[in-house]
Amino acid sequence: MKWYWFVLCTVLCWGTYITTLHKGQQAFAEPTKAALRAFVCVGAAYIFVTLAILAYLMTTRDAPGSEPMIFTPRGVMISFAAGILGATGALGIIFALKSGGHPLSVAPLVFAGAPIMNTIFAMLLYGNVSKPDPRFFIGIVLAGVGAAMVLRYKPSPKPHAPATTVAATTAGIPSTPPRNHEG
Repeated sequence: MKWYWFVLCTVLCWGTYITTLHKGQQAFAEPTKAALRAFVCVGAAYIFVTLAILAYLMTTRDAPGSEPMIFTPRGVMISFAAGILGATGALGIIFALKSGGHPLSVAPLVFAGAPIMNTIFAMLLYGNVSKPDPRFFIGIVLAGVGAAMVLRYKPSPKPHAPATTVAATTAGIPSTPPRNHEG
């Protein structure tokens, strides 16, 4: 399978992640205090997918062209560090949503900033790269401008209807006390 199909899968999954996570937080009892419960569920999902991949590796280990079940200490440490970074990033998203951020604001900032951070980090980590073309820096500015435009012109959530007292309106009693006409 070509690599770009996996990229498309990631775009679809990560593109729906923040909004789905926000809906999950809202579905808990006391949604304003649901951030860590949502994070636990995300972690459980990672465990589920990890166990499925481990089962696949174990059942196909003797097949031609299969991935060997060899774990080197360096590979484990670096991959574990990547997992910590991913989990911490997910926790950052969860707390951004808990602190009042909306998926229409959080997602553009994360997904505009992450590729820039990734490119700079990769340049520093690998070191053996050419000097960036000036258009690279123009791209960084355009990504920032794009995120700002998405934030500025994003659709607004629909306003809620004015709150009324259910008991008062169903009993035919006005929800506001009558005015005193004495005077």
